Amino acid sequence: MTEFETHSAAQTEEVAAFLASGLRGGEVLLLSGGLGAGKTAFVRGLVRGLGGDENEVSSPTFALMNQYEARLPVYHFDLYRLSGPEEVEDLGFEEYFFSGEGVCAVEWGQVAGGLWDSLKVIRVMLAGEGEERRITVEGLHDFTDFGRLIQHGVCVRDAR
Repeated sequence: MTEFETHSAAQTEEVAAFLASGLRGGEVLLLSGGLGAGKTAFVRGLVRGLGGDENEVSSPTFALMNQYEARLPVYHFDLYRLSGPEEVEDLGFEEYFFSGEGVCAVEWGQVAGGLWDSLKVIRVMLAGEGEERRITVEGLHDFTDFGRLIQHGVCVRDAR
């Protein structure tokens, strides 16, 4: 498990951009946190870190899925309005999750229940108030260079 502490939306985006540098395609990032926790800000940084236009990123709450072009396509899902795994399957979203192409960033992934059980996922938990965030990342194994983040004062510790 790796933890980061950020003090602004820009720092939250910087953490995501840093993490994006190690993504190769096929990753499913499950983003959890309450309303306003910074999940969409995290995706903005992810898209920027993959070479895409962060200004295109918006919450997919009503669209359910937004796609962003980058070094790897980013599929940004918000399952908040769905009632359960059956609805996720009815919409065909699991095709994205299991395709191995691009990066899936999924807000409110708990709605999909056990759909994630056979996948290697990266869990990103965002918590905090105001601009302060604690970002906990689980399932990440290839990131050892935290120097750049430490310089910016956002990396708390690597608790692997």
